[in-house]
Amino acid sequence: MSLPLPPGPFAAYLFDCDGTIVDSMPLHYLAWQRALQEWGCEFPEDLFYAWGGRPTADIIVALNEQQGLSMPVATVVERRESYYQELLPQLAAVPEVLAHIHDAHRRVPFAVVSGSTRASVTASLSALGLLDRFDVLVCADDYTRAKPDPEAFLLAAEQLGVPAESCLVFEDTDLGIQAATAAGMASVRVPQQRTP
Repeated sequence: MSLPLPPGPFAAYLFDCDGTIVDSMPLHYLAWQRALQEWGCEFPEDLFYAWGGRPTADIIVALNEQQGLSMPVATVVERRESYYQELLPQLAAVPEVLAHIHDAHRRVPFAVVSGSTRASVTASLSALGLLDRFDVLVCADDYTRAKPDPEAFLLAAEQLGVPAESCLVFEDTDLGIQAATAAGMASVRVPQQRTP
């Protein structure tokens, strides 16, 4: 299955990472389940996918509020990340997006714009041998307002030296598409790679 692009030309491609470049969402969900179980925290799979694109720390704060818990945010972030790293050997790329990366590499600059930590993004891209394809990484610690705010996409465009309206965004979540639109960027929706 190919992923059709909107009419261009575009001066840069901006990619979300999890669920867009890498088919990592099922693995992230497993890591969340393991990290949350010791606090008796529920995180239904539908909610996990609905919250796609939100930074990890924000999700923990929201789960604490929702369930009356007081999970230590930094500890849960660290444990979830550690569990995810253990699952990396199972990671695969999203084939339709990988085809566009191979096709456009060296023709236009690439950036990753992710709600995940830099450690997680770097580990995922390194596991697939793709890290060197990206000129810029904009990760959760690099901006203050998460998607659907356009801040992260605008920061990536600025770091690449490309006007926002000349960028094409690849995203798998509603929040990411909303952020791209708010940044004045064209976008292509990547179908979510949910496991049955």
